[in-house]
Amino acid sequence: MAKKKKNRNELSRLPQCGSELMRALYESFLMARRGKLNTNDEFKFEMNWYENLEQLAEDIIARRYKPSRSKAFIISNPVYREIFAAPFRDRIVHHLLYAIVAPWWDKRFVPDATSCRNNKGTDYAVARLQGFMRKASLNGQRKAYVIKGDISGYFMSLKRGLLYEKIMWGLERQFPNKGWLYVLCAYLWKEIIFDDPIDGVRIAGKISDWQVLPLNKSLFNQPEGQGIVIGNLTSQLLSNVFMNDFDWYVKRALGFNYYGRYVDDFFIVVSEDEVSRAQTAMKKEIPEFLASMGLTLHPKKHYLQEVKKGCPFLGKMVHLDANLPGKRYRKNMKEAISSFESGNGDIETIISYIGMAKHMAAKKLLARAFDQVGWKYRY
Repeated sequence: MAKKKKNRNELSRLPQCGSELMRALYESFLMARRGKLNTNDEFKFEMNWYENLEQLAEDIIARRYKPSRSKAFIISNPVYREIFAAPFRDRIVHHLLYAIVAPWWDKRFVPDATSCRNNKGTDYAVARLQGFMRKASLNGQRKAYVIKGDISGYFMSLKRGLLYEKIMWGLERQFPNKGWLYVLCAYLWKEIIFDDPIDGVRIAGKISDWQVLPLNKSLFNQPEGQGIVIGNLTSQLLSNVFMNDFDWYVKRALGFNYYGRYVDDFFIVVSEDEVSRAQTAMKKEIPEFLASMGLTLHPKKHYLQEVKKGCPFLGKMVHLDANLPGKRYRKNMKEAISSFESGNGDIETIISYIGMAKHMAAKKLLARAFDQVGWKYRY
């Protein structure tokens, strides 16, 4: 009998009463500090962690808590993206909220909404797509097709008022008696969702870094009350909450069972006799439903392909019998190796690419890349 894995989520024992808020914040602190032990922000907080947690608890109880100012910067890997990094103090609050409401929502999400959920993620999403491709095509014995869509400027398009309505809809059903935890979560959600992240933001890097971003990829170019930051734990949960109605619409109302979504990328796998109906849905019903949420399909990222030819998804080229490295992975991996060889990169990045390669048929690609810089690759 396999040994049961220990539950690493310290917040699974979250207290249910206000008198133990300090304990709940301490457990949130333990969760937030994982992987952050070398950051200056975390180090400063931990120097006087008890007093800082005590002050945070007092601010929450007295309703003085406000999100602190974030640090904004641009990352380029795997793509150019704007990041607003929340201070460590706020990340503790994010973990507290997530621990209270995420388990309730998780039971109501479709199984194949795979971002930021326990025991799911990119590898799970790719495996599900591959499984659907096999089922729809009877393991390659009949024609089947993959249709992919992408939501344009997703995080920047979210209407905060509508997002708050959706999160409160769930909160009222999770806590029908509207006790202490309901009041706490309602207060914290309102502060986080309606906080204007660009108010007082600290810019890391140069203003010119933003020139590489399209206007719909930056919070600095959005109208008032629209857009949430990328990267926060609460943002990932809110993303799934906002899209939950759409997920169920595609599966139930439209009847496409072989459907999956990872953040703003989604796919539908259909047999040959359903492909016409699916294409019609992608041109009419799906854009109309998204428009009612203030969202639009990306006009240049509509994809239709027979499953036997493979499908690019989350950095991989997914085939019926194997997953190959995608174009972006191949390009970035080669650049990382060359950068390290020239003294401008780090070995940790290359190790991460090797780790990703173990989930793909990438031995020959890695061997060629290593050979270019005179290394020996042993898988």
